[in-house]
Amino acid sequence: METADEIGRRELIALLAMATALTALGIDLMLPAFNDIRADLGLAADSTAVTGLVTAYFVGLGAGTIFYGPLADNRGRRWTMRLGLAIYIGGALLATVAPTLPTLFLARFLWGLGAAGPRVVALAVIRDRFDGDEMSKTMSSMMAIFILVPVVAPALGSAVLLIAPWRWLFALCAVWAVAIAVWVRRLPETLAPEHRIPDLRFHRVVTAARYVVSNRTAFSYAVGVTALYGVFSSYLGSAEAIFDKTFDAEGIFPLVFGALAAVMGCAALLNGRIVSTVGTTPMVVRALAGYGTGALLFVVVAVASGGRPPLVVFMVIMAVMLAFHALLLPNLNTLAMAPMAAVAGTASSVIGAFQLAIGASLGGVLDRFFDGTITPLAIGFVLSAAATTVAVFSARRADVAPATVVD
Repeated sequence: METADEIGRRELIALLAMATALTALGIDLMLPAFNDIRADLGLAADSTAVTGLVTAYFVGLGAGTIFYGPLADNRGRRWTMRLGLAIYIGGALLATVAPTLPTLFLARFLWGLGAAGPRVVALAVIRDRFDGDEMSKTMSSMMAIFILVPVVAPALGSAVLLIAPWRWLFALCAVWAVAIAVWVRRLPETLAPEHRIPDLRFHRVVTAARYVVSNRTAFSYAVGVTALYGVFSSYLGSAEAIFDKTFDAEGIFPLVFGALAAVMGCAALLNGRIVSTVGTTPMVVRALAGYGTGALLFVVVAVASGGRPPLVVFMVIMAVMLAFHALLLPNLNTLAMAPMAAVAGTASSVIGAFQLAIGASLGGVLDRFFDGTITPLAIGFVLSAAATTVAVFSARRADVAPATVVD
């Protein structure tokens, strides 16, 4: 079987990162266009309906995730990624011509449905090729490259809006996906023959999914990541409104959003070094302590300032919280996937669908509480920290059962 080593570890990580980054591109590139979208679709200037474009995308991402894993275990990693890219391109192109907000929501759902493919396959490929701390380090390296997209996407989106309508942003995403589809031709098949599911009979998929859900270790860590995704999706959906309505700083939004994303990228790179020294689980425990402390401080600042602290204070707190996100997410994903070698594709689907669909729904609920202040977001971070802490300590008490091939 052709191995991923033949294209080199660095190219493999870069390819998987850029394919996964399509997920972020579909969100971050359009954030500066919210006001233009409101105006073009006849919405009120302060309407929060456009945040549904983020929620619909995340729901599609979560719904699609459940299907790609079994396909990846049956048809292989590369074939499945190509399918996801095709759907991604179709959703993005539909969004460029959608005449109404409901149609745009549908396009965004399909777009997210396609984005799930590269994400699921990337996690499965990493699980195929790496184990333990090396897997965590690889995920951190991939995330560090992935973060480049949120750094540059809002600024790129603002630049495009200076010369073209907002719909061009969606066409640009389709072009990126086409480029990745060409690059994917260099991705070798990493699915081991003994781990290939020979058919897609429904009971096999259900049995594999049941195994994933019944593994207390994997499920508990998945709950932790879900809590983190929930508040993170809320931040993505409300960031534009916070900078505009809370701080009257819409003009610097792309710059500040990119700077905060850069902090996440630096933290992801740092994570790989720390894991090499202390190990994945100790790293999670320490990062979680810092995350919880930061969340409590966030609430104190929000309450003391009436939900409107100085912008620089908000930026510092968000930098800290997002840095801990970058430290926790790859490690929790690693720990959730660790017992799942025999059903890596299906495991990636089940865990990813749980994280994204429920996380996006939680984020949508938090967005509805936006009242022109940072207080709802601060409370969301505290709830996320509490839920993640409970999940991690539940997983640590669980016995790790070895993965078995599903009949």
